Amino acid sequence: MDNETSDRPKLTAKGARTRARIVEEAATLIHERGVAATTLEDVKVAAEVSGSQMYHYFPDKDQLVQAVIDYQADAIVNRNRRAFSSTNGVETWQKMVIAAAKRTKAKGGCALGSLAGQLAEGDPEARVLIAAGFDQWAAAIADGLRTIHADGRLPDGIDPEDLAITLLATLEGGLLLSQVQQRSRPFETAINTLLALAIGR
Repeated sequence: MDNETSDRPKLTAKGARTRARIVEEAATLIHERGVAATTLEDVKVAAEVSGSQMYHYFPDKDQLVQAVIDYQADAIVNRNRRAFSSTNGVETWQKMVIAAAKRTKAKGGCALGSLAGQLAEGDPEARVLIAAGFDQWAAAIADGLRTIHADGRLPDGIDPEDLAITLLATLEGGLLLSQVQQRSRPFETAINTLLALAIGR
């Protein structure tokens, strides 16, 4: 995803690195603290940039938050595509998402889903970006499922795109339960049960 405007001056290599560092630090802080509790000053300090640099790349907080949405969505989609492109795509994906939930006990919830909970109702521009991120995420899962569908490993009547949406909804719900219970078991149970029912995993 790319929320850059076409008339924005092209960044130098150094400028692109600085901007990327700001976005990465902002993403970390926002995931830990939430959007409302993260200030531009917090991000400036974490990214070790000056005030003029900060406001050069992000004149206001809304633009920074939108960049964070794009960053989180891109990172998630890329991880999912890599997992599904491996030899045992579904199994690799399953292990990847469960390992992540175990490692963090779902603290902070989903990096994209938590943003939806904070922004979707009150920020129309953010909601559109988050929705696009979820669409790309579902598409990445569906692409991986099409491979096993072509190999005859999906039961008759199960559409890869429908199963991708179901997996994504299960993942989000499982993360929410694990977040409030501070243990990964609800997430593991949800993912493992759905995959066992859908494809015998």
